[in-house]
Amino acid sequence: MNSATKTERERARGHHRTGAQILWDSLAREGVEVVFGYPGGAIMPAYDAMLESNIRHVLVRHEQGAAHMADGYARASGKVGVAIATTGPGATNLVTGIATAMLDSSPIVCITGQVPSHLLGTDAFQETDITGVTLPITKHNYLVTDIRELASVIHEAFAVARSGRPGPVLVDITKDVQQASLTEEAIDALAGERKRRRRAARISTPIGEEELAEAAALIEAAERPLVLAGQGIVRAGASHELRALVEKSEIPVAATLLGLGGFPATHPLSLGMMGMHGEAWVNQAIQEADLLVALGMRFDDRVTGKLATYALKAKKIHVEIDPSELNKNVKVDVGLVGDVREVLASLSPRLTTRTRRAWLDRITALKGDSAVRDIQSLPHHGRLFAAHVIHDLWRITEGKALVVTDVGQHQMWEAQYYKHDHPRKLITSGGLGTMGFALPAALGAHLAMPDQEVWVVVGDGGFQMTACELATCAQEGAKVTVAIINNGYLGMVRQWQEFFYDRRYSATPMVSPDFVKLAEAHGLTGLRVTKREEIAGAVAAARSAAGTVVIDFRVEGEDSVYPMVPSGADLGDMIRRPISR
Repeated sequence: MNSATKTERERARGHHRTGAQILWDSLAREGVEVVFGYPGGAIMPAYDAMLESNIRHVLVRHEQGAAHMADGYARASGKVGVAIATTGPGATNLVTGIATAMLDSSPIVCITGQVPSHLLGTDAFQETDITGVTLPITKHNYLVTDIRELASVIHEAFAVARSGRPGPVLVDITKDVQQASLTEEAIDALAGERKRRRRAARISTPIGEEELAEAAALIEAAERPLVLAGQGIVRAGASHELRALVEKSEIPVAATLLGLGGFPATHPLSLGMMGMHGEAWVNQAIQEADLLVALGMRFDDRVTGKLATYALKAKKIHVEIDPSELNKNVKVDVGLVGDVREVLASLSPRLTTRTRRAWLDRITALKGDSAVRDIQSLPHHGRLFAAHVIHDLWRITEGKALVVTDVGQHQMWEAQYYKHDHPRKLITSGGLGTMGFALPAALGAHLAMPDQEVWVVVGDGGFQMTACELATCAQEGAKVTVAIINNGYLGMVRQWQEFFYDRRYSATPMVSPDFVKLAEAHGLTGLRVTKREEIAGAVAAARSAAGTVVIDFRVEGEDSVYPMVPSGADLGDMIRRPISR
């Protein structure tokens, strides 16, 4: 009966394509191979047409997970990730994931169903103005009420998402557009018009020759320069160009959280992470530098500390693809607008080969007692610390795993103790700081890069926000390994309460389920680690197991991330780990 009904539908359509079919045709033309979504009434025509498409659909357990999966897919692959939801709560559930992608410049396209056009503005069931809701957190969004516009809007949405500074785009499609149809002749005519508009839109802006000359002169004159490498290095695929420039000019490199991996962490010129929880010597070196070369980063408050006292001795060069970032937070001496890879390739030949031994020796001296303050050097008396887990994971995987972290203390410990030598090997929520990001983003990353070893590093708090996606991992047969840094607290908030609120732990102690049993309830493998000597065995067991594995690491509850620059303080005014415990 169902087969006959489908055949009758196909005959009735003849040489027509419905809006729902055009949607999937358009996604296929953009090279989409997988989408993440959850069906509902207003998007149901699209889901019906999906059965005729070769695009893989991943059924999430919550629409927020769909947006994070699309984000993780995009960050791991460099392609555009796609999430799909229905109108009303389905669309609004995407909002946190869209904002996450916006703050971290991640190219995703979110497609939502909408009530039929004639019901717009009537407060119909589940009607929500999702384009209005997401206007501040998207690069652009569209409401499609005419089938003739659908294919061109989808094409334009992908172009906007991936061009310039990448970011999220939302396309809201009314149900009647999905159900309407066009002849193939009309579709072909519209496609021709699309191509003409695309050719007319191809305009590139050359890199400023005067600015390049000024930047080169500043670098040549500097005695204490630093490169500040942001996520733009990763996004642009500029690691080779960055390495060539800094090795030629012997300039040490500090990284933002999202820039980790853009320059090899084990390279002699690599200093590590800067900012609120960056290395103490890195922050001090920034304050002593006479030149900062900021590449693809935006001088946010977690990097600069108090702006009034930030790097006052240094001239500043800023390379950014987004001109609105220049002089937004920090006034610079030279601003270069363009793709950072192209800028570095143009800048490097203008520099002479030189050494800066005195500056490198000074930075080495600044490290001072950091080694004896490191948690790795402190006696642990049988207690398990998060840093032990991260360090041993880095050692056992030889730094080759793709790690997706959530937000909190574990995120900072991962940045400090897992040394990333390659780009797109660390995926994390930086700008928005979204708890619950890691597990769904890791599944997206796994589907983008199925041959890579994927680890999720997450706190017991953030994990519970999207733990429902374990069911998605099970259904998809995905192989990701979840390391829960379980300290029984909302750890970063607890740390602030310890430092600034006299240890008044308000609403931060947390009771969690048995994570091992939770994994087993989903048909997955669950393990528990309470001692450091158990780490290697648990990691080996997880790596050899089929499917997703959850490891509950019971770590010290009241450990803190050091160093820490208090909010609003000078970058050099850091809280350091006590030498003795």
